[in-house]
Amino acid sequence: MEKGKYGLFIDYEFCSGCKACVTACKMEHGMEPQDFGIVLLQDGPRECTDGVWEYNYLPMPTHLCDLCADRVAAGKLPSCVHHCQDAVMVYGTVEELARKAAEAGKSDVAIYVR
Repeated sequence: MEKGKYGLFIDYEFCSGCKACVTACKMEHGMEPQDFGIVLLQDGPRECTDGVWEYNYLPMPTHLCDLCADRVAAGKLPSCVHHCQDAVMVYGTVEELARKAAEAGKSDVAIYVR
């Protein structure tokens, strides 16, 4: 995999916090309990002005993430993308992901490039 050419598009708006990505990554790479290729951060809870409570989940790849180079070389998706229950992660070229982000037109997305 060419470094800097591929990445992950993550749409934070729809992540439910199921941690399937975290578990899939740890299992795929046989990581120790203290190691993580992706972590799930929690933002909130906080009360909005209309009395509704907001709670967001933010999947964040770590320095241990290699975008599942071995899986991708075998023609498969990265483990976190494959197992994402809410389909909030997309793997592709940086150009494809930038287009997707522009089309989404929202601020609660991230593109992670390795």
